[in-house]
Amino acid sequence: MPGGRPRTFDEDEALERAVEVFWRQGYEGTSVTDLTSAMGVNKPSLYAVYGGKADLFRRVVAHYAEHEMAYAQAALAEPTALGVVHRFLNDNVIALTRDDKPLGCLSIQGGLSCSTENQDVAQFLAASRLAGEKAFADRFRRAIQDRDLSAEADPDALARFLMVISEGQAVHAAAGVGREALQQTATIAEAAFKALCG
Repeated sequence: MPGGRPRTFDEDEALERAVEVFWRQGYEGTSVTDLTSAMGVNKPSLYAVYGGKADLFRRVVAHYAEHEMAYAQAALAEPTALGVVHRFLNDNVIALTRDDKPLGCLSIQGGLSCSTENQDVAQFLAASRLAGEKAFADRFRRAIQDRDLSAEADPDALARFLMVISEGQAVHAAAGVGREALQQTATIAEAAFKALCG
């Protein structure tokens, strides 16, 4: 902006650091001081550039979905419904248990339980998860139209099943359950999906 002082930090790098803080500590467990310290910005800069904690959190979730959860979009592009499920479940296990990232999932850790004053954050995260569920339901609808899935299959129920598994996996990963154990669950879930689809 003309006449303003130039930024002394990398906005994208600072956002990446905010992702890690919210991912590890959740929305309510993260203070503005935690954020400014991790991001290398002062409080006025945080508000000027990101709009405060709540607005920053929304940007963090969008960034997380685009980068850390890119595997979900890749899974949706698989040519068959079973391919979608296989890729999503297996890539999800890897994403939840990376050595270079916090364990689990930002969307789950971020605000599964929030106080009354932060219910809008919990609702925002729930809406984000439901949008992902809808994307899978739409993909399974297409699979039914393409005769890749049985006409008796319920695309909404199948998508919900997939999300329940991935969200449960995230809770277990955050609690320290290892990749191998989570992979066993993914294998069972995939077998159940095959049985349900006929």
